[in-house]
Amino acid sequence: MKKRIYFFAAVITLLLTTTLQAQELPPKPRPDAFAPEVGQPEPKAFNMASSVDEMRQWDRYPTYNTYLSMMAQWAAAFPQLCHVDTIGTSVQGRLILCMVIRGESSYQNVHPEFFYSSTMHGDEVTGYVMMLRLIDTLLHGYGTNTQYTELINTVDIYINPLANPDGTYHYSNNTIQGSMRYNANYVDLNRNFPDPFGTDPLDSLQPENTAMINYVGDHNFRMSANLHGGSEVMNYPWDSFTSLENPHPNSDWWQEVCKRFVDTSRTYNNNHFRDVTSSGYIAGGDWYVIPNGRQDYMNYYHNCLEMTMELSTDKKLNSDELPEYWRFLQHSLVNYIEEVRHLNNGTQGIGVADQRPLKVYPNPTRDKLLLSEAPTHEVQVFNMQGQQVLLLPAGTRLVDLSTLPGGIYMLRSGSHTAKVVKQ
Repeated sequence: MKKRIYFFAAVITLLLTTTLQAQELPPKPRPDAFAPEVGQPEPKAFNMASSVDEMRQWDRYPTYNTYLSMMAQWAAAFPQLCHVDTIGTSVQGRLILCMVIRGESSYQNVHPEFFYSSTMHGDEVTGYVMMLRLIDTLLHGYGTNTQYTELINTVDIYINPLANPDGTYHYSNNTIQGSMRYNANYVDLNRNFPDPFGTDPLDSLQPENTAMINYVGDHNFRMSANLHGGSEVMNYPWDSFTSLENPHPNSDWWQEVCKRFVDTSRTYNNNHFRDVTSSGYIAGGDWYVIPNGRQDYMNYYHNCLEMTMELSTDKKLNSDELPEYWRFLQHSLVNYIEEVRHLNNGTQGIGVADQRPLKVYPNPTRDKLLLSEAPTHEVQVFNMQGQQVLLLPAGTRLVDLSTLPGGIYMLRSGSHTAKVVKQ
């Protein structure tokens, strides 16, 4: 059950874009693969805003209390357009918030739900400020900007600016100096989601991710993005496989969406999105294969088209660079929300919204599995490389795995799935 908290102001404060280019070898490693040591010197200017007024020029980072105050003031100033949800709390009790923006007609009509979430790696803060400014821009543009008005009237927009507040404010609520990638338990939140392809997280599910999973489960997000830093590239699913091993069923669509995002940004800065591929986008696994990431979790388990946006080569920009990054990211970020309005039923994640478990036993097994009910669809068996290794007709209840090597396999029949272990 989601918890909703209404905040008030008094709350404590030309480009080559062939498929080959999209999959070319990256010139540098994916920043996800490495973690800087806590306490690493940071000879940069991280000017902090200790009040909402000091954020007016958008050339500072907010303190934690300023962040809370900003969310509260928007909710108080635009009560007909937005409210603040509390997704949950962090290990150290900081709030994980989401601004919900919707027009008045949304309460009478069903509109697609869209989700932006930033900074699950606490030291990757460009997206944090970009999301705050996006909230401000959309709300102040309602009624005067035709695109923003129509967007708010036709899409329910959810924006979570800060998914890992303990990492961002690791040293103090008053500075991002010393921020770190991990949460307060020193766990990488982007290696801590349930993996649809069978890899168990190294660490127990963290409070921030438990809260996020519950919140996402209360909604029906059709599209989303999680925002990172350390490179400039659009990273589309899968992260768990290379595109040769197991391409996402909508990979062509993803490349079109990414191209539109990159091309729009390069209209304002032609040098942007060039440090990983010349096209500016890549299938995640072609860059660097990772397990237990949020992107694959969202696509598979929630039928939600989520991608990862790496927005800046520096994880923490000098604060005076923030307005310039907004200048060439603003329209791309808004237009990405627009994409949800043009989805058709054939464009979706690999899973389905009402996906249910397929009941099998014994599990683990040495050879044969028995399905508790005769399935009405074919039974597919996939290995952890995403390759189909068995295909059985509808009505099959006995699945013989004796010819397969030991390991973890995914069974799928229609909307039903099961992860099984072959000993």
